Amino acid sequence: MTKSTPDTTSNASLFRIDEKSSIPLWLQLKNRFIYLMVSGQYLSGDQLPTVRGLAADINVNYNTVSKVYVSLEQDGYIESKPRQGAFVSDVSGKPGVSIATTVEIVTKEYFKRCQELGMTPEGIEAQFNKTLQAVKDELGDR
Repeated sequence: MTKSTPDTTSNASLFRIDEKSSIPLWLQLKNRFIYLMVSGQYLSGDQLPTVRGLAADINVNYNTVSKVYVSLEQDGYIESKPRQGAFVSDVSGKPGVSIATTVEIVTKEYFKRCQELGMTPEGIEAQFNKTLQAVKDELGDR
Protein backbone atom coordinates (compact mmCIF):
# COMPACT_ATOMS: atom_id res chain seq x y z
CA MET A 1 0.00 0.00 0.00
CA THR A 2 1.50 3.33 -1.03
CA LYS A 3 1.07 6.67 0.65
CA SER A 4 1.79 9.09 -2.14
CA THR A 5 0.26 12.40 -3.03
CA PRO A 6 -0.14 12.85 -6.80
CA ASP A 7 1.39 15.99 -8.28
CA THR A 8 -1.24 18.74 -8.04
CA THR A 9 0.06 20.47 -11.16
CA SER A 10 -1.36 17.61 -13.21
CA ASN A 11 -4.89 17.91 -11.76
CA ALA A 12 -6.06 20.11 -14.62
CA SER A 13 -4.99 17.51 -17.18
CA LEU A 14 -6.33 14.56 -15.14
CA PHE A 15 -9.75 16.10 -14.64
CA ARG A 16 -10.96 17.58 -17.90
CA ILE A 17 -14.60 18.58 -17.62
CA ASP A 18 -16.99 18.93 -20.55
CA GLU A 19 -19.29 21.77 -19.60
CA LYS A 20 -21.42 21.18 -22.72
CA SER A 21 -22.16 17.56 -21.78
CA SER A 22 -25.59 16.56 -20.55
CA ILE A 23 -23.84 14.60 -17.79
CA PRO A 24 -23.77 16.67 -14.60
CA LEU A 25 -20.37 18.13 -13.72
CA TRP A 26 -20.14 16.33 -10.38
CA LEU A 27 -20.92 12.99 -12.04
CA GLN A 28 -18.28 13.54 -14.73
CA LEU A 29 -15.77 14.23 -11.97
CA LYS A 30 -16.86 11.21 -9.92
CA ASN A 31 -16.65 8.91 -12.95
CA ARG A 32 -13.19 10.24 -13.71
CA PHE A 33 -12.03 9.53 -10.15
CA ILE A 34 -13.37 5.99 -10.37
CA TYR A 35 -11.60 5.48 -13.68
CA LEU A 36 -8.32 6.81 -12.26
CA MET A 37 -8.61 4.44 -9.29
CA VAL A 38 -9.50 1.39 -11.37
CA SER A 39 -6.82 2.08 -13.98
CA GLY A 40 -4.07 2.43 -11.38
CA GLN A 41 -3.45 6.18 -11.59
CA TYR A 42 -4.53 6.33 -7.94
CA LEU A 43 -3.60 3.33 -5.83
CA SER A 44 -5.02 2.09 -2.56
CA GLY A 45 -3.73 4.37 0.18
CA ASP A 46 -2.92 7.30 -2.13
CA GLN A 47 -3.94 10.67 -0.80
CA LEU A 48 -6.31 12.61 -3.03
CA PRO A 49 -5.97 16.34 -3.67
CA THR A 50 -7.73 18.53 -1.12
CA VAL A 51 -11.25 19.58 -2.03
CA ARG A 52 -10.28 23.26 -2.12
CA GLY A 53 -7.07 22.57 -4.03
CA LEU A 54 -8.75 20.45 -6.69
CA ALA A 55 -11.61 22.93 -7.06
CA ALA A 56 -9.11 25.72 -7.67
CA ASP A 57 -6.94 23.60 -10.02
CA ILE A 58 -9.82 22.61 -12.28
CA ASN A 59 -11.83 25.80 -11.83
CA VAL A 60 -15.03 24.30 -10.42
CA ASN A 61 -17.07 25.18 -7.37
CA TYR A 62 -15.80 23.88 -4.02
CA ASN A 63 -19.26 22.43 -3.27
CA THR A 64 -19.16 20.37 -6.49
CA VAL A 65 -15.86 18.73 -5.53
CA SER A 66 -17.08 18.25 -1.97
CA LYS A 67 -20.20 16.47 -3.27
CA VAL A 68 -17.98 14.15 -5.33
CA TYR A 69 -15.80 13.27 -2.33
CA VAL A 70 -18.86 12.60 -0.15
CA SER A 71 -20.35 10.37 -2.85
CA LEU A 72 -17.06 8.50 -3.37
CA GLU A 73 -16.81 7.91 0.38
CA GLN A 74 -20.42 6.69 0.61
CA ASP A 75 -19.71 4.25 -2.23
CA GLY A 76 -16.54 2.98 -0.52
CA TYR A 77 -13.99 4.33 -2.98
CA ILE A 78 -12.28 6.68 -0.55
CA GLU A 79 -11.86 7.17 3.18
CA SER A 80 -11.67 10.58 4.81
CA LYS A 81 -9.42 10.98 7.81
CA PRO A 82 -9.91 14.08 9.95
CA ARG A 83 -7.07 16.60 9.58
CA GLN A 84 -5.26 14.25 7.18
CA GLY A 85 -7.31 14.22 4.00
CA ALA A 86 -9.01 11.74 1.71
CA PHE A 87 -7.35 8.46 0.78
CA VAL A 88 -8.14 5.85 -1.85
CA SER A 89 -9.68 2.67 -0.45
CA ASP A 90 -8.86 -0.79 -1.76
CA VAL A 91 -11.45 -1.17 -4.53
CA SER A 92 -10.03 -4.32 -6.08
CA GLY A 93 -12.76 -6.50 -4.57
CA LYS A 94 -15.69 -4.17 -5.26
CA PRO A 95 -18.29 -5.79 -7.49
CA GLY A 96 -18.58 -4.10 -10.85
CA VAL A 97 -15.27 -2.25 -10.47
CA SER A 98 -13.01 -3.12 -13.33
CA ILE A 99 -11.31 -1.45 -16.24
CA ALA A 100 -13.84 -3.14 -18.54
CA THR A 101 -16.77 -1.61 -16.62
CA THR A 102 -15.13 1.81 -16.66
CA VAL A 103 -14.39 1.57 -20.39
CA GLU A 104 -18.02 0.65 -21.01
CA ILE A 105 -19.17 3.75 -19.10
CA VAL A 106 -16.76 6.00 -21.00
CA THR A 107 -17.73 4.47 -24.34
CA LYS A 108 -21.43 4.97 -23.64
CA GLU A 109 -20.71 8.61 -22.73
CA TYR A 110 -18.80 9.00 -26.02
CA PHE A 111 -21.69 7.61 -28.06
CA LYS A 112 -24.24 9.72 -26.20
CA ARG A 113 -22.18 12.87 -26.78
CA CYS A 114 -21.86 12.05 -30.49
CA GLN A 115 -25.63 11.58 -30.73
CA GLU A 116 -26.11 14.96 -29.02
CA LEU A 117 -24.00 16.40 -31.83
CA GLY A 118 -26.47 14.94 -34.33
CA MET A 119 -24.46 11.93 -35.50
CA THR A 120 -26.19 8.71 -36.53
CA PRO A 121 -25.07 5.36 -35.08
CA GLU A 122 -23.47 4.56 -38.44
CA GLY A 123 -21.64 7.90 -38.47
CA ILE A 124 -20.44 7.36 -34.90
CA GLU A 125 -19.12 3.92 -35.82
CA ALA A 126 -17.33 5.25 -38.89
CA GLN A 127 -15.73 8.10 -36.91
CA PHE A 128 -14.76 5.74 -34.09
CA ASN A 129 -13.10 3.34 -36.53
CA LYS A 130 -11.29 6.21 -38.27
CA THR A 131 -9.99 7.54 -34.93
CA LEU A 132 -9.04 4.05 -33.75
CA GLN A 133 -7.01 3.49 -36.92
CA ALA A 134 -5.27 6.85 -36.48
CA VAL A 135 -4.32 5.91 -32.91
CA LYS A 136 -3.04 2.51 -34.06
CA ASP A 137 -0.98 4.21 -36.77
CA GLU A 138 0.42 6.69 -34.26
CA LEU A 139 1.35 3.91 -31.82
CA GLY A 140 2.97 1.97 -34.66
CA ASP A 141 5.28 4.92 -35.29
CA ARG A 142 6.79 4.67 -31.80
